[in-house]
Amino acid sequence: MTITVAETNAPAADPTATDSSPVSRFTFHDAAAAMTAETTAQLGTYAKLPIVAVRGAGIHLYDADGRDYYDFYCGHAVTLVGHCHPQVVAAIQAQAAQLIFYSNIVYSDVRAAYATALMAAAPAGYGQVFFCNSGAEANETALKVSRKFTGRPTIIALAGGFHGRTMGALAMTSNAKYKAGFEPLLLGVEFAPFGDLAALAAQMDANTAAVIVEPIQSIAGVRMAAAAYYQGLRALCDEQGALLIFDEIQTGLGRTGKMWAGDHWGVIPDIITLAKGIASGVPMGATMMTTRIAETIHLDEHGSTFGGGPLVCAAAAATLAVIQSGDLPAHAAAMGERIRNALGGLPHVLEVRGLGLLLGLHLDIPAKTVQTAALEHGIILGTSGDANVLRVMPPLVVTAADVDHLAATLEVILKEL
Repeated sequence: MTITVAETNAPAADPTATDSSPVSRFTFHDAAAAMTAETTAQLGTYAKLPIVAVRGAGIHLYDADGRDYYDFYCGHAVTLVGHCHPQVVAAIQAQAAQLIFYSNIVYSDVRAAYATALMAAAPAGYGQVFFCNSGAEANETALKVSRKFTGRPTIIALAGGFHGRTMGALAMTSNAKYKAGFEPLLLGVEFAPFGDLAALAAQMDANTAAVIVEPIQSIAGVRMAAAAYYQGLRALCDEQGALLIFDEIQTGLGRTGKMWAGDHWGVIPDIITLAKGIASGVPMGATMMTTRIAETIHLDEHGSTFGGGPLVCAAAAATLAVIQSGDLPAHAAAMGERIRNALGGLPHVLEVRGLGLLLGLHLDIPAKTVQTAALEHGIILGTSGDANVLRVMPPLVVTAADVDHLAATLEVILKEL
């Protein structure tokens, strides 16, 4: 099969022309050639699955040879409403024909509309949002805002948490393997055990600006605590005058079965960070904050050239509209329960962790073995930092039939293993 990839650095002969065909193209004669070319030209950062992805629709991802995969991983939980949702595609196409980009030095109608819609969906007491380009940037913003608002130097992160790979976000990430070779990192970050309120209370003091937590620690193996822990976090932060930050980069916008993870426990944090599925794969991050915090941020204290550009806001607005109009959080809760019931009794499955459609299968065998076998059967699943936890994170539009197909396939695989 011949794979063609547009060459993007060649200018159009006529900038007013309506023909969108590229001037020239790179051509790969088969998938192996594309893999070799990418490995040669791109900095190696991920151990990649042997798939050359060329097309997607809903839960389905298609490779260069036309093979159909059921995508129960969503490229790190990004394709929240499925690959190429028609409403999102239409919004992107319409905005691209109108205005692709202008920076925050001007107002934007599409940015205004999306920011208004997002804040209307935010928890009570939230006032404003900062748009950026990734989850790491969203968490860096939360760190900066927390220090400025409180006038305190220390951020407490939790063991097992992952908050990004930029230097500030990496400092708040506990796994040593991500930090090796990059020290010294940002000072003023401490770690507390996840799920242990007494240990956290003993660690917090008048220097604590904020506590940052992933409500569900996805990369660490889909780890979560009891409801009382999250409620205790809120009470401790209030008692100490510190802020509570929920990193909802994977949990936000309905994936857990509620719009916001705190809704499960009646907890409203002071800051929520978002990314991943916020714009259905167009790169975007966001830091939402309560009004009392937002009012303390002044002009020129923070910024982003590309954050909240017209194109990405159009994609994000369409994504939010799909989530709300289809009541996808409730659907995620129902499908998550179906997955839990279908997979919980399979061989080698010790436990199904998580909420909604952010689930982890705790196995008594290596998760990588199951992931590899599932891929051979046309199903994409994710591993985690726990070698025995397989992550299941389908799009919110996953159907009962899709879940049943996953269950039937895994039953065959796990019985064979």
